[in-house]
Amino acid sequence: MCKIFAGDFFMLLMCIKAFAVGGIICVIGQLLIDVTKLTPARILVSFVCIGVILGAIGFYGKIVDFAGAGATLPLTGFGNALAKGTREAIDKDGLIGVLTGPLSAMAGGVTVAVLSGLVVALVTKAKDK
Repeated sequence: MCKIFAGDFFMLLMCIKAFAVGGIICVIGQLLIDVTKLTPARILVSFVCIGVILGAIGFYGKIVDFAGAGATLPLTGFGNALAKGTREAIDKDGLIGVLTGPLSAMAGGVTVAVLSGLVVALVTKAKDK
């Protein structure tokens, strides 16, 4: 007989919440692509800006606390991390933190993205359209 422990139930609940919140963010993006004449690039930039604004006012942190990876992995989470890094650097270093905060907060993520792109470019062969 299979017994479900409290930890297993908590993990399942966290996965459901992450899937739901991340899915809602993706559905909003897809609706913007389908319904508006906005280009995908503008939508992606808008998501980062929305994440920065919601992170700056402290609302996005509550979403992250609720949904975990469902809120941190989309581009809104990237914007939130930029706002959080800026806020922490300003508290620590003063006004220069406006420049250093976002760079230090997202250096790891940007590095992984650039290196992943480089590996894919080296492994695959570009084709003419």
